Amino acid sequence: MRIGLLTEGGYPYVSGDARLWCDRLVRGLAQHEFDVYALSRSKRQEDEGRIPLPSQVVRVRTAPLWTAEEDRAVVGDGRAYGRRARRRFAECYGELAGVLCAGASGEASAEAPAAEADRFANALYGLAELAREEGGLVGALRSEAAVRALERACRAPGAPRTAHEARVPDLLAVAAHLERALRPLSLDWYEDDGLGSVDLCHAASGGAAALTGLLARHFFGVPLLVTEYGVQLRSHYLAAATESSPAVRSLLAAFHGRLAAEIYRQADCITPGNAHARRWQERCGADRTKLRTVYPGMDARPFAEVGESPELAEPDTLVWVGRVEPTKDLVSLLHAFAEVRELRKGEPGAPRTRLRIVGDPSGAEGADYLTHCRVLAAQLFPDEAEGPHAVGDNPVSFEEIGGPDAPTLADVYASGAVIVLSSVVEGFPIGLVEAMLCGRATVSTDVGAVVEVIGGTGLVVPPRNPRALAEACGALLCDPERRERLGAAARARALELFTVEQNVAAFHGIYLELVSRCPVPRVVLDDSGEPQPFAVPAEARVPGRWTDAATRVVARGGPSWAAGPPVRATLSVPATGAAR
Repeated sequence: MRIGLLTEGGYPYVSGDARLWCDRLVRGLAQHEFDVYALSRSKRQEDEGRIPLPSQVVRVRTAPLWTAEEDRAVVGDGRAYGRRARRRFAECYGELAGVLCAGASGEASAEAPAAEADRFANALYGLAELAREEGGLVGALRSEAAVRALERACRAPGAPRTAHEARVPDLLAVAAHLERALRPLSLDWYEDDGLGSVDLCHAASGGAAALTGLLARHFFGVPLLVTEYGVQLRSHYLAAATESSPAVRSLLAAFHGRLAAEIYRQADCITPGNAHARRWQERCGADRTKLRTVYPGMDARPFAEVGESPELAEPDTLVWVGRVEPTKDLVSLLHAFAEVRELRKGEPGAPRTRLRIVGDPSGAEGADYLTHCRVLAAQLFPDEAEGPHAVGDNPVSFEEIGGPDAPTLADVYASGAVIVLSSVVEGFPIGLVEAMLCGRATVSTDVGAVVEVIGGTGLVVPPRNPRALAEACGALLCDPERRERLGAAARARALELFTVEQNVAAFHGIYLELVSRCPVPRVVLDDSGEPQPFAVPAEARVPGRWTDAATRVVARGGPSWAAGPPVRATLSVPATGAAR
């Protein structure tokens, strides 16, 4: 079958979200063909280039979300849009603005009346149909007519107070955000030789990527599969919290809540990556019968040698691995480490406990935070020298992957007796899974999907609690046998639940089920223009390339399988390429 893989800000670019997961999925399903439809987030991402793609990727189409060409037409100037198009835009956009004001409390759409959900859907698909007919709506969405429609909706009787108090700068900010969010409506992907030619759309995230699949389902009836390892709606809520205006926050929260609810309502299957994401999706209106948890797949091979050699661990070393940023709460980790050293002073032999912090800073904020942590470590742990003529050494080291003491991730995990996670915000903790694959005991804060990932194979403490973190780390450092038991159990759990193989097998089964249950209703015409109702039989989905009818070989006097050993299927299909 042919899969339309929809991505935003990731695959097939070198940098970005879900790049490794998508690449492993595509390479693991070599029996299918993939068309990649990618939305890029920045010029820098595009300039960095793409990763090498396997042969099963038949086509790649990209579009930028960070900029857009100006439409020649602006609604109201009368140069390109006719009166009817202008009226349709005003009606659809006005209806969209009205729905946003009605739901401007910011609540998710699960509790909203069905009528409001239908109003939003009708407005969204009305704009999509108009964009398809007119060749795009970028200029219209940026126009004064759009701002005035928002203003009328905010000033209408019954509008909430936050919307009613929106000022002109607020309306301009909301209109600009809606234009960026609705930019996928103006793409040229919604044609018979585009998304209309695939058997299934698989959105690798919610938001803009899922919106393109939503339109493919609307225009062509292509089944939609949505995978979310981090819920986009939650990210929008966190980003909107930085807005200074309550009106902007409430209107944007209403839009993204409505869009997420419509995506969940129309998707044929939704695959959250963990129970944390699943709860968000259910709260936003996702039907439980459509939800199937599929954990991210990790490549276990780089960690196999370390996992089979627990004796490589340095018995007095704690290791932290990740992106350096404030949400990782390294400050609490440093204070906890100070308490660990105090707790271990009374042990025989006075062990020299070490803490290795390994990771790169995330942006300018991460660099500032790393500097702050270095200063704090220097204050908490003055350099210690073994003798009067020796050079002092700080028990806390800050390192980067690829350095002389940390050439690979596996080497870093190998050195640690205990792997620590101190975050206050976390989605799916990839670093914990890597540590589990290495057979290491872990101490983590109870955030995100941490408890779901480690099960009973590690210690969990409340976030922002250095004392609890210190007690848990001290308990494991003092008990080698317990560390070994937990590490072995953690590795067995990771190999069972979080490998690439289980991830690929799960999606392969979902693909086959969706295509068999929701086939795309395609109409194939013959040379005279008459429909051919049996032109795309079930066997047309057999993996293989389709060639001319002259290559269809059937042994006379019996079926083809009786003539010799099995061969790769070479059946012919109409020139439209409808069957895959």
